[in-house]
Amino acid sequence: MWRIIRPDAVAVLEDKAARKSLARYFSVMENSKPAKFLIAKKIPADFNEEDCLEDLWREHVKLTEKFYETERKIDTKQLNFEDMPTPSKSYLDLKIKIAKRILVNCHFCTRRCGVNRVKGELGYCKCGSKIAVSTIFEHLGEEPELVPSGTVFTLGCTMKCKHCQNWTISQWFEKGETYSPQKLAVEIEGLRKNGCRNVNLVGGEPTPWLEQWLETFKHVNVNVPIVWNSNSYYSKETAKLLAGFVDVYLLDFKYGNDECAEKISDAPNYWKVCTRNHLEAKKYGELIIRILVLPNHLECCLKPILNWIADNLGLDVRVNIMFQYRPEWRAYEISELQRRLTKDEMQKAVQMAREKGLTNFIT
Repeated sequence: MWRIIRPDAVAVLEDKAARKSLARYFSVMENSKPAKFLIAKKIPADFNEEDCLEDLWREHVKLTEKFYETERKIDTKQLNFEDMPTPSKSYLDLKIKIAKRILVNCHFCTRRCGVNRVKGELGYCKCGSKIAVSTIFEHLGEEPELVPSGTVFTLGCTMKCKHCQNWTISQWFEKGETYSPQKLAVEIEGLRKNGCRNVNLVGGEPTPWLEQWLETFKHVNVNVPIVWNSNSYYSKETAKLLAGFVDVYLLDFKYGNDECAEKISDAPNYWKVCTRNHLEAKKYGELIIRILVLPNHLECCLKPILNWIADNLGLDVRVNIMFQYRPEWRAYEISELQRRLTKDEMQKAVQMAREKGLTNFIT
């Protein structure tokens, strides 16, 4: 059925630009290479329960280098993944251990609230210690290379976008359902077995739930690429933990300056954080960038975003220039957000991308 609804999701398999920029993702999707989390389970780790956080991070730095060396050997067939033994403690186990430490002084996002979520304290995102899920389903509305996408929508968010289209999820107007890592792993395996090309971690925002996501994939035993569908507003520590775990970074690039980010999404220091995390994503995985074009924000936001992408990530990076904006939630509080985009704004956005020389963008 999805092939009829989304013929572009079939055509993208022959899209040379998409396949070049997301080469490893396509290979994992087609089961010719293992997903990163599966490789992470095979990398032996040397740590003890009582080790301090600094020592755990030192081991993580060493094993991140080991991971990418191992991945390269697997991808070039110098090493047979199937022949690799499973260690008693792995690189993935080390990530879980570090993430558990972060939970007691939470700094998964760049706000660094420092609350002890294990003891029930709640920070800006209002996320606790057990993952809260809104819905799990096969999504047909994502980028063509992702469809059908096995999406898991979690509650809570690290930003408060006044125009949020998922505001009932991001701002906890829904209660959601609590899942154990084992139960969530079963759902993920089911999505893949039913034909989903990936598992898409979304919300809300997946960042507050990183510890639970890492633990979930310890129990997943099917080959499925992980898509990290994020607002990009996460900490340096989260970026480190995502390396060697996430296959595709599906990152929002929302604003071209801090003033708009604070006014619309309560996101101080957004530009620095967002650009840093896009560079890390390009370094450690494959990248799809989403730019939701906002009314009257082409010069202040879209233009500097496109300039930065072209100058720092290359002209062939996959970019989705999105025209789906509609006034939602509290958008009425900001005058220019009270309307949809005009046809002229959409045409100008495409023209701007072409003028910058981007060769791999979709709308």
